[in-house]
Amino acid sequence: MSGDNGSFDIGIRRAGPGDEHALAAVGAASFLETFAGVLEGADILRHCHEQHAAALYARWLADPAYRIWLAEVSPGAAPVGYLVLSPANLPVSDPRAEDREVKRIYLLHRFQGHGIGAALMRAAIDEAAAQGAPRLLLGVYAHNHAAIAFYRKAGYETVGQRRFQVGGREYDDQVLALSLPA
Repeated sequence: MSGDNGSFDIGIRRAGPGDEHALAAVGAASFLETFAGVLEGADILRHCHEQHAAALYARWLADPAYRIWLAEVSPGAAPVGYLVLSPANLPVSDPRAEDREVKRIYLLHRFQGHGIGAALMRAAIDEAAAQGAPRLLLGVYAHNHAAIAFYRKAGYETVGQRRFQVGGREYDDQVLALSLPA
């Protein structure tokens, strides 16, 4: 894959213990990139401190129900993106115990548009299908049009809505679903 600032190669691998700081850094950076100018700055910082803490990622990495993939750029193996697959916990009219959720898929802006997000999503789809999940669910900010277009291209359809809190304010999310082959 080639980037605007030179050539780079991306590797995607399963994350494991010791990757929590890389996941936290990418999570906070991409959340800030995406929502600066949209959400209150203090709310973004508080959200990143709480929801992108290395300790949270360490718990997820230790939980056998979670799968996390990390995208790294070469040379140097710097982390640039990741995807978290978990048991589903989203408000849908027909919840199924076997559903899985793309809890997070984050990619630094510079690396978007090169197929990395699609490769992360393919890893999640393959894993969820191998686990026998009937569908993948995810929540996305209702005004994040680029992300919604990415998910629609992957075959996701709207199945619900939820409210998402960042700081003292609530925002509208769409809940999307992708049916998986039986």
